[in-house]
Amino acid sequence: MSDLHEMTALAQAGAVARGELSPVELADHYLGRIAEQDGELGAYLTVTAELARSQARRAEREAVAARRDGTRLSVLHGVPVPVKDLAQVEDVRCTWGSAAFADHVSDADDHVVTRLREAGTVMLGKTNTAEFGLPCYTENRLGPPTRHPLSPGRSPGGSSGGAAAAVAAGLAPLAHGTDAGGSVRIPASACGLVGLKPSRGRISNGPLRPDVTGLSVHGALARTVADAAALVDVMAGWMPGDVYTAPPHPDGVTLLEHARRDPRPLRCVVLRDPMVPDAVLHPDCAAALDSAAAALAALGHEVEAVEMPPDPDIVAAFTRVWSVEAASYEVEPGREGELMPFTAWLRRIAAGVSAREYSAALSTFRGLGQMLTDLLFAAYDVILSPALAEPPALVGELRNDADPAAEFARMTAFMPYTTVYNLTGMPSITVPLARNAAGLPIGVLLGGRYADEALLVSLAAQLHRPGTTSTTSATH
Repeated sequence: MSDLHEMTALAQAGAVARGELSPVELADHYLGRIAEQDGELGAYLTVTAELARSQARRAEREAVAARRDGTRLSVLHGVPVPVKDLAQVEDVRCTWGSAAFADHVSDADDHVVTRLREAGTVMLGKTNTAEFGLPCYTENRLGPPTRHPLSPGRSPGGSSGGAAAAVAAGLAPLAHGTDAGGSVRIPASACGLVGLKPSRGRISNGPLRPDVTGLSVHGALARTVADAAALVDVMAGWMPGDVYTAPPHPDGVTLLEHARRDPRPLRCVVLRDPMVPDAVLHPDCAAALDSAAAALAALGHEVEAVEMPPDPDIVAAFTRVWSVEAASYEVEPGREGELMPFTAWLRRIAAGVSAREYSAALSTFRGLGQMLTDLLFAAYDVILSPALAEPPALVGELRNDADPAAEFARMTAFMPYTTVYNLTGMPSITVPLARNAAGLPIGVLLGGRYADEALLVSLAAQLHRPGTTSTTSATH
C-alpha cells in the first residue's frame, strides 16, 4: 500500500487491529519516506530505525494475540509516533536541540515515553526542536534548519517544528510535542495541523526534568482532531512526584469520545487584539479569525467580541521565568560557547533574577488565570483568537544572533496569543481552517476552562469538519 501515510492514525490502528495492516509494514513505510525526504526537510534529529522495527514486531505479535483472545488494544496500537527531542528515551540520544548536548544519551524514559510504549506505539525517532525549546522557530547548531513542507524557504515554526514538519510531510501520522509558550500550537498552525495543548497536569511531566512552573506540557500534533485527542488520551495520566495533576474529564470519558460528539450550543468570546503591546494582527490572520467566528455562529453558537488591553507586566514576568528555564540546563563550562546567542542571552538575564522576582512572576501567572476565570469564563465557554499574528515566517526571519533582545521582541509580536494558556495552565487547541493567497496555512486558536479539554476537542472537531469554513483568504 503506497498511500499508507494518507490514512489517519486511527484508521491505521483500526487496520492493524483487524489484521489488514502490519505494524512492521507501517513502520517500514515511514522509515522509507524519512530516508528519501528528510535530508531536505530536517524534521528528525535522530532516526531510531532499529528500535522502531523492534517495537513494530512486538506490536504485531500483540495484535495477533488480541485477535485470537478477543482482547482490546490501545486506540493507537501499532501506530508510529515520533518523540520530540526534549523528552528522554532510554538508550537514545537526547540533545534538547543543543550542540552542547550533541552526544548525550538518556539512561531512562520520561513518563510520557513509558505511556507511549505501553500503548503499543512505534517510535520512529526524535524530532527536531529549537535549543531547549526556547524560541518559536526550529533552527539550532546541530544541523540545517527544519523547513516548511509546503514552502521550503519558510519555517514550520517551533519549538516542535520537527514534529509538525514530519506530520505535514507524511513522515509520521501524528507526533508528540511539548508546549511551554505555544510550541505545539505555533507549528501546528504554520503547517496546517491540529495542535492540542492539554491542561497543566493532564500528562505527567516527570521524572527527569519536571517543570515546577507549570508552563510546559506534553501535547499532540495531528491532521485531525480525533487523532490528536487519541494521542493525548494515551499519553495522559499522573505519576507519583508530579508537581501538578489534572482532575478527570467532566463525564469520565476519553477525549477521543468527545471528539466524536458535537458540543451543546456554546457562548464563544472572540479576542482579536493580542494582550502583548506592539503586536499587530496580519490581515490574513484576521480573515481566518473572521471566517472561524462566522462558522461558529452558523453552527448555532453565540459569538461575541471583547477587547482585552495589552499588559506589559505579563511579558516582563514571562521573560524572568523563561530566562530561569534557559539557565536550568547544566551545561559543561567548556561547552557554553556552543549555545545559541538567544539561549546565552536568556541565561545572562537569569543571573540577575532574584528569588523574590521569580516568585512574583509566578504570582502574576496565577493572577492572570484567576482574571480569565472571573471575567471571561464566568460568562463564556470558549475563547476564540488567532493562533499567530502573522503567516509562517521565512527561515531565519525570527532569529537575530546579533541582537537577542530584538529577537525576543520579534518572536513575542509573532506569537502573542498562545502563551496565555501556558501561564494559566488552561487547555487550548489550534484548528487549521484557512490558507492565504500564497497557499500558506493559517490556523485559529480555541481556549477553554482549566481541565475542560473535552469541550474544546468537541468544538474543534465540529469546526474542523469539511465544508464548515472557507479555505482561502483573499489577502496576500
